[in-house]
Amino acid sequence: QVQLVESGGGLVQAGGSLRLSCAASGRALYSFGVAWFRQAPGKEREFVASTTRGGSLYYADSVKGRFTISRDNAKNTVVLQMNSLKPEDTAVYYCAARSTYGTTWSSSDYDYWGQGTQVTVSS
Repeated sequence: QVQLVESGGGLVQAGGSLRLSCAASGRALYSFGVAWFRQAPGKEREFVASTTRGGSLYYADSVKGRFTISRDNAKNTVVLQMNSLKPEDTAVYYCAARSTYGTTWSSSDYDYWGQGTQVTVSS
C-alpha cells in the first residue's frame, strides 16, 4: 500500500508556471510507476505524463515541451513542473501509481491515487 498526496496547485496567469508534487507514504515511490492525470469539468480524465519503474518518461502531446516529470527519491516524491501554462491546462491534477513495470496511458491501470489538486490558468 502507498498513500499519495498532491500539492502545489493554484491560480496562475497564462504563460506562468506551477510545480506540482506527489508525496508518498507507506512505501518507497521508486518501486512504482507514477503518472499524472488531469480532469477538466465535463471531460474525461486524461493522461498527462508518467515515469516508469525503469525510469522512462512519457508525455501527452498537449504538454510535451512544456511539462517535465521527475523523481526525488530522497523526498519520496514525484514532481510535475509545468511551464508556459495555457487556459486549457485548467483541471484537477491527480497523481497515480502502479507497481508493475512498463507504461500505460490508461487510468484504470493505476492502483493508487491521490485526492487531486486544482490548477486554474487564467487568460
